[in-house]
Amino acid sequence: MRTFKLVLQYDGTGYVGWQRQQAGASIQGLLEDALARIDGRAVTVHGAGRTDAGVHAEGQVASVRLETLLDEATLGRAMNANLPDAIRVMDVAVVPDDFHARFSATAKRYEYRIWNGPACPPFLRLYVWHVPQPLDVDAMRRAAGAVFGEHDFAAFQGAGSTTHTTVRTVTAAEWHGGEPGTPLVFAIAGNGFLRHMVRSIAGTLVEIGRGWRAPGDMEALIRSGDRQRVGRTAPACGLFLTEVQYRGQV
Repeated sequence: MRTFKLVLQYDGTGYVGWQRQQAGASIQGLLEDALARIDGRAVTVHGAGRTDAGVHAEGQVASVRLETLLDEATLGRAMNANLPDAIRVMDVAVVPDDFHARFSATAKRYEYRIWNGPACPPFLRLYVWHVPQPLDVDAMRRAAGAVFGEHDFAAFQGAGSTTHTTVRTVTAAEWHGGEPGTPLVFAIAGNGFLRHMVRSIAGTLVEIGRGWRAPGDMEALIRSGDRQRVGRTAPACGLFLTEVQYRGQV
């Protein structure tokens, strides 16, 4: 038995999310089905982030224990041959047996992408939130500063979620891009994120950009802990898990 680290990219359109569910195709389920054919037995794949339905990944990480004698490159090719084109294994590495994609992670980075203009290019429509109204990006940048640091983000947690603590530390929260012909991107990194947290923050920042709220409101919303006071949850299609970091970059 060896432990493998998998670096994955996927288009989340049409999938029920990362986690295997009773109904619908999931990223985890398709990976486990592919590996079961390769390893000749049922296997369990652990993901670093449980992305929701419609969310994409450019740098998802998974770990799995396998009996296969295949080398890393051959295993990667075998997996891609057994996966839909929308899911690709970009890298495979043998790692120490105590490595766990989720519990060994020290930080994650997400990007939320917006097309801000009258018409969204059709080839981007599945990968951005189309906001046709003008946005005050400077106001959004000022408001994003309140997200930086350690806070209780209960106000930005999805309804029905359960977690032992809603305190998280955000190490980066910044807007970039948005020049003519390019998406506007909210990049956020931290030690962990609550369910719907990034999308709720992005939705609130867009309301600030549209002038519905003041930039200074963001700090008060975080302190409130009240989900009913924050902005709408931005659509899943604009969210990408771009990187997962590990101590010593295993």
